[in-house]
Amino acid sequence: MLKEGCKNLSGKVVKVSGPLVVATGLADANMSDVVRVGPQRLIGEILTMKGDSASIQVYEETSGLGPGAEVVTTGAPMSVELGPGMIEGIYDGIQRPLEKIVEKVGACITRGVEVSALDHEKLWEFTATAKVGDQVIGGDVLGTVQETASVLHKIMVPPNMRGTITKIESGSFNVTQTIAMLKTDDGKEIPLTMTQRWPVRVGRPYTKKYPPKRPLCSGQRVIDTMFPIAKGGTAAVPGPFGSGKTVVQHQLAKWSDVDIVVYIGCGERGNEMTDVLREFPELKDPRTGESLMKRTVLIANTSDMPVAAREASVYTGITIAEYFRDMGYDVAVIADSTSRWAEALREMSGRLEEMPGEEGYPAYLASRLAQFYERAGSVECIGSDERRGSLTAVGAVSPPGGDLSEPVSQATMRIVKVFWALDASLAYKRHFPAINWLNSYSLYLDSLKPWFDENLGEAFMRNRTKAMSILQNESSLNEIVQLVGKDALSPADQLTLEVARMVREDFLQQNAFTDIDGFSSYDRQEKLLDLVISYDQLCRDAIAKGAQVTKLFEIPAREKIGRAKSVPVEEYPTAYAQIRQEMEQEIAAVSAQGG
Repeated sequence: MLKEGCKNLSGKVVKVSGPLVVATGLADANMSDVVRVGPQRLIGEILTMKGDSASIQVYEETSGLGPGAEVVTTGAPMSVELGPGMIEGIYDGIQRPLEKIVEKVGACITRGVEVSALDHEKLWEFTATAKVGDQVIGGDVLGTVQETASVLHKIMVPPNMRGTITKIESGSFNVTQTIAMLKTDDGKEIPLTMTQRWPVRVGRPYTKKYPPKRPLCSGQRVIDTMFPIAKGGTAAVPGPFGSGKTVVQHQLAKWSDVDIVVYIGCGERGNEMTDVLREFPELKDPRTGESLMKRTVLIANTSDMPVAAREASVYTGITIAEYFRDMGYDVAVIADSTSRWAEALREMSGRLEEMPGEEGYPAYLASRLAQFYERAGSVECIGSDERRGSLTAVGAVSPPGGDLSEPVSQATMRIVKVFWALDASLAYKRHFPAINWLNSYSLYLDSLKPWFDENLGEAFMRNRTKAMSILQNESSLNEIVQLVGKDALSPADQLTLEVARMVREDFLQQNAFTDIDGFSSYDRQEKLLDLVISYDQLCRDAIAKGAQVTKLFEIPAREKIGRAKSVPVEEYPTAYAQIRQEMEQEIAAVSAQGG
């Protein structure tokens, strides 16, 4: 997969322990070098060096490998190949294209197979935008390739280069052919192709990082209204088995208003990745009308695949995402799940005989998680044209038994700013998304408030705060109801319980199986929430005038509010205004009777 570097040092295997191989005779090798192990040339990476002895994590099954086998270093770190052809691609954890491997060796993938990440034969129509004589720096756009109907791929100068363009031409090229010549300041002529290579463990550079100030619209009301995430932000989705982590992440991947989605299936079950592979080509992007696969890169490293490659898959995914971010796009990285990644770290740490931390996880668990999430952000891209791009990172956490006090959950909570706590009891009640509104939080509310006030009106955040207050009051009132019954409550408290039920069932709960309710725009969310909160306020005013609370619950408009989320998209502005008018008239009539 990787080109051999100038070094071609070799050593001998002296120990094999699962995915860990120890080899001697590699005194001149470097940490993080990629190596080829044994006669099958299994791909591996050097983790630690001690004298001429190297500990190597092998990304493939090591059965049959024994002492004496040859180890050859490539002299290059673990890198990904970046260029046209990644969109719609399905890769394993070390960026080997699974579809190409199947074509080459069949469905039962053999070990040591070498396939380039990008198709080196396919021709792309390159349109040059730079001109001969242009002074360029790393990140400047040389030209474009229409990779899919949804994605215009910008061919950029590699980050560490600068100079003058001496030759450039438009036309049909494959990714290895020269499209331009760059003369550096010291007089060297360097050929430029449509590809770049970048080490996965090194973040790609940017000019400046900005505080995230625009929300990422996911179409999920409990996320967008109650616990929003900003573009360039970080979020975690923790929850026990069966609580809907994968469902939430699929919804984010499907409907988020980003330009590119990188979905990393890191150690989860294979049938869940199969669902993604089957669904995404059939689903239409609500913004472009094209298939969702036209803007998606999938990395599949399921639970039955080699454990060491899990650890690499997260870095592979976020490096690909940073590359698209550098083009000025909004990118989302969905990692499912970081707990399985942490388990891979724990296994490798144990085999390296490192001192274990809490629950056997390595002492550097928190810093590794931080290295992943800190690569998110809203940035000014390198280059002279001041592009802005964002990378949003969302990671699922699968704590054993739903115990959020375990190390991966605790380390993640210290890093991310949005926490969507999933609740198995809500999932069993068929309440999806099963995000518990009492345990979740978003620290982006203050920074996003100016955007909400400008685009949705100042009432939106007031209604959101009011709805959260009603849900919290419901929690304390439920304890009283269990003791004395609902009828013993005051009319105002009975109204609180009813409105809380409306917030839960009519607003927060969504049906992903219908196109109408599967995705909800911000404008629709604002109008729907305003209906529920207006009902609460009008009823409280009516109760103060002596109206009977039971009659307020029975007005026809109450049922129409419950069905408002099923109103077709093109009809909802008119329909909501009509429901509100009827609600005001009916509550006024009940209030007049009560008075």
